[in-house]
Amino acid sequence: MTTFFLKSDIAEICRGLGPAAHQFEGKTVLLSGGRGFLGRYFAEVFCHLNSHAFKKPVKVIVLDNLITAGKEGSHAERRPNIRFHKHNIVKPFPCRERLDYILQAAGIASPYYYRAYPLETLEVAIQGTKNCLNLAKESGAKMLFFSSSEIYGDPDPKHVPTPESYRGNVSCHGPRACYDESKRLGETLCGIYHVKFGTAVSVVRPFNVYGPGMQETDYRVLPNFAGRVKAGLPLRVYGTGNQTRTFCYITDALRGFLLALVKGLPGEAYNIGNPKPEISMLELARVSEAVLGRRLKHDVVEYPDSYPADEPNRRCPDITKARRQLGYAPAVSLEEGLRRFYGWTDAAFTGAQAS
Repeated sequence: MTTFFLKSDIAEICRGLGPAAHQFEGKTVLLSGGRGFLGRYFAEVFCHLNSHAFKKPVKVIVLDNLITAGKEGSHAERRPNIRFHKHNIVKPFPCRERLDYILQAAGIASPYYYRAYPLETLEVAIQGTKNCLNLAKESGAKMLFFSSSEIYGDPDPKHVPTPESYRGNVSCHGPRACYDESKRLGETLCGIYHVKFGTAVSVVRPFNVYGPGMQETDYRVLPNFAGRVKAGLPLRVYGTGNQTRTFCYITDALRGFLLALVKGLPGEAYNIGNPKPEISMLELARVSEAVLGRRLKHDVVEYPDSYPADEPNRRCPDITKARRQLGYAPAVSLEEGLRRFYGWTDAAFTGAQAS
């Protein structure tokens, strides 16, 4: 049976945290969205630290309503010091334990799914975040809210790479608005709780995180590519193919998120991603071809009805703030990350979901 991660990746994340890892020793963490792509990695990292580094274990309370968890997240083996509750964070969670950290990673991040679940997307980023903030306020826990690079919308080219100070170019009526605007409002809530109640909450804005464990039915570009490679079909590039992105491998992203949780200043937001290279989707197809060492045909197609158009033309983070304040620096090149990702999908994907 293929696992959702590479063991070497989990060890790499833990090593990369260095002394900061011990901030979690003997602590209790509430992990909302714990059966999603990122959530499962957090749980696995904490399990690894308990087994290899800690004398007193970190205890993790995992919450998820499983709405988009898929087969990968719906079933998980029982692990020591990891307790799962099937719970929708839109409703208050009655927690009697003292919490040290809260990771509000619940959300519907794939454009395919937030087009299908627009109201749920709004509610989890707004009411779900408010419920987590109330828990942080009551327990004195440090909280990390997972926002998105989507809050910048389609940035003015003068602001690419995009710093945290950029205010965004977002349509409140566009096909992606349920996600973009709810994440922006989630950040507003975090700011209000920090100023009004002194709640220690920081924000991360992830930029295109990828790696083993992504669902074959995720419908974002790299799972799409991998599914069609597995099926022996031409890659499909949406729109013109000239839209650009940067991609951050999961080990770099997880390390950045956890550094933001323990080192991030309350009330501050941090871009977490890899600023290089910024490449078009057509170039991504060519890099994939080079990594796999074989010819890959590709078709440039219109956006399917199930996938929202109006995507940003460019997305590239300025990570100066994270470098200076968190000591964050991505280490995995795009080529190396793709080698690991495509190696995993070759074993884990069936090709049956190619779209």
